[in-house]
Amino acid sequence: MNAIINAVTDPAFQIAVLVSLAAIATIYTVLEPFFVKDKLTERMKSVGAHREALRQKQRDAIARKQNAKLRTATPDGVIKELVENLKLLEVFDAESARKKLMMAGFRGQGPVMVFMAARLGMPFVTAIFVGVYVYLLEGLSDSFMQLLATMAGFFAGFYLPNVYISNAVKNRQMKVQLAWPDALDLLLICVESGMSIEAAFQKVAEEVGPNCPELAEELGLTTAELSYLQERKQAYQNLADRTGLDVVKGVTTALVQSEKYGTPLGQSLRVMANESRDLRMQEAERKAAALPPKLTVPMIGFFLPVLFAVILGPAIMQVMALE
Repeated sequence: MNAIINAVTDPAFQIAVLVSLAAIATIYTVLEPFFVKDKLTERMKSVGAHREALRQKQRDAIARKQNAKLRTATPDGVIKELVENLKLLEVFDAESARKKLMMAGFRGQGPVMVFMAARLGMPFVTAIFVGVYVYLLEGLSDSFMQLLATMAGFFAGFYLPNVYISNAVKNRQMKVQLAWPDALDLLLICVESGMSIEAAFQKVAEEVGPNCPELAEELGLTTAELSYLQERKQAYQNLADRTGLDVVKGVTTALVQSEKYGTPLGQSLRVMANESRDLRMQEAERKAAALPPKLTVPMIGFFLPVLFAVILGPAIMQVMALE
């Protein structure tokens, strides 16, 4: 055991490990584009699976009206038993978690079970890793600091699943928001050409799929829900809830009002497309304006020392040579 600890704490061994990791990261960065898979096909398969789930839900509703009994598939496995036995769905607010997972692109009961199990097990995993580092590898010498670091790792692990889901939601919303103005323009063209809203959504999903599979997936799900849900308003509301964006919510509200009161949809879509495009431009300008302050610290820390060394270096060498 002492030999392993000595080998791990050896500076030469640590440098060799860092160099190896840097080489592996470089090779992966170079070769990763050659192994990128087409995610659109996988997302379209997910849309098809969700469509089948909607069909099954509709059949169940009809069966309940007819006092019939249908067998439905439920997730099974060790994770399901663990979550149900410990009642994690009630402890961690399953409905809120399901909404977040849906906004992040994870649908169904399986991701909810995995997320609940991760919230339970991740604190112990992080505490074990931190404990191994501070106790076995002697990362910290003070016993109180070792205990404090282990407890901090435990509490950090409790929030890691939420942080991961929050980042996934933000990334997905950013991609949808960037592609939304173009999708609205295509939707406006389809609607004004005489296409139904279901056909327009399907056509737009096919067109924006190569550039934004996330938006294509959401539009495909909306098309499926418009076909199988009893209330079309619920399908539009589900689209707004899955994305969590105000620009999408405004469009869905216009669609609901158009179907309820018969108001013209083309003009509303045209105005909202212009507003979405302006918001995208404002976001780009905001990021460009925030770039100079972010570059200040790197320039002071990395650029100015090198500049001073280049300018003052020859003079210092001449003074030292005269002495």
